[in-house]
Amino acid sequence: MANNYQQIIDKLDGKSLKPVYLLHGTEPFYVDQFVQKILEIAIPDFEKGFNEYVLYGKDITTGDILNYARKFPMMAERQLVLIKEAHMISDLSNKDNQTLIENYVNNPLSSTILVLSFGKAQDERKSWVKAFAKHGQNLNFKKMYDYEIPDFIISHCASLNLKISPKAVQLLSEHIGNNLQAIHNEIDKLKVNLKPDEAIDATTIEKYVGISKDYNVFELQKALTEKNVKKSFQIVKYFGDNTKDHPITPNIIILYNFFSKVLLLHGLKNQSDADLARNMGVNAYFLKDYKKAASLYPIGQLMKVIHALRIADQKSKGVESGSISEGDIYKDLIFNILN
Repeated sequence: MANNYQQIIDKLDGKSLKPVYLLHGTEPFYVDQFVQKILEIAIPDFEKGFNEYVLYGKDITTGDILNYARKFPMMAERQLVLIKEAHMISDLSNKDNQTLIENYVNNPLSSTILVLSFGKAQDERKSWVKAFAKHGQNLNFKKMYDYEIPDFIISHCASLNLKISPKAVQLLSEHIGNNLQAIHNEIDKLKVNLKPDEAIDATTIEKYVGISKDYNVFELQKALTEKNVKKSFQIVKYFGDNTKDHPITPNIIILYNFFSKVLLLHGLKNQSDADLARNMGVNAYFLKDYKKAASLYPIGQLMKVIHALRIADQKSKGVESGSISEGDIYKDLIFNILN
């Protein structure tokens, strides 16, 4: 999905722009990327002062949009009318005003590029939204799934001619999650600090992003997968001593998701790796980790592991926990998983 979105943006060029665009969805990163590309290619720099209008939803009405859209460009072939934060247009919820927008979109001025950029998803069943798809583009950028994040990281690094190790990919994806803008910013920061031809590895991540390459939930997950008792307890001791940087609840969720998918893997027989990854909702890049865990954790033990994680989650929230510390909850959890 990420590559599809990026391909849409990359294919934009000044000669094939459509007269109307509706940008919306739950992934603001790609909405912003699309807007930035439109601003770069729609109007030449020397014309921007009189043929480019960037307006904000909170400052305008539906009538204002139509007035700008129906203007003719000044001594040029076209103008750009870009509405940012269009979800804040106060009167756009009015059906009559939606009809006015729809009427314009059905017969847009060929010399105007009208872009409505929303900060949230719009109802695609409504006729005014459908009109954008018919006469221009209706682009619904949806939030990326967690299993798609490693591919996004690899793809973004490749676009910058950067090499990145599998462990570095895992560290970034586990630490940042599916916040694409944050991932983008961290990779750009890494690029600035790298030497020519230097790859991004776990040491680089630790130095410039601040994620320990040895003491993180990915390493804990790996130690548990290998049933490495000593390393598992070393890591959770570090977590217990640094609870501010390693709060227990997010780590429990990550481990719960991992072992739940390992349990699911036991029930998926005679499938290709691509089918396994799709049915499990994981990135095929890391499928080997789930297979290794499945070989060491039979179904019965996995049920006990998941139960132990649920108990740890309850204790971390104060349920029947008394005065037990997070460090002790971590230790009890690892003991129960490995025994």
